[in-house]
Amino acid sequence: MEIAALPQVDERTTVVAASATEVWQGLVETVDGAFGRSRSAGYARLVGCADRTASGPRPLAEGSTVPGFRVASAQPGRELVLIGRHHFSTYALVFRLEEAGDGRTRLRAETRARFPGPGGALYRLLVITSGGHALLTGRLLSAIRRRAE
Repeated sequence: MEIAALPQVDERTTVVAASATEVWQGLVETVDGAFGRSRSAGYARLVGCADRTASGPRPLAEGSTVPGFRVASAQPGRELVLIGRHHFSTYALVFRLEEAGDGRTRLRAETRARFPGPGGALYRLLVITSGGHALLTGRLLSAIRRRAE
């Protein structure tokens, strides 16, 4: 999957009072825990995700999966790229870590996705336009920040 070819949906940012190493640890643990729940697996089955179970190396590394996502790239302390697809969308969630000075790290979560056909348009309306995706992404970033700090 060519991630750059996917349209950008949104980007959320938070600043964490921790080093990039600590934020990375919080990131991989939080993502693995948040998407590794049975509720996530059920949703992944419902929408027909390509990756429906957690598998592969832990902590998360290239080739690992959690329901709904496959790790396309994992550069500790720098970037975690998750990709996925289901009946209504092809998508990527890219986390980037950058120094923010004074021992802090800026954590960005960029969502890119394509929503083909009428089913994709409806899914986009229900998940993205409704604000649900932004709410969940914000909660995920807050959980990573709490864990790292």
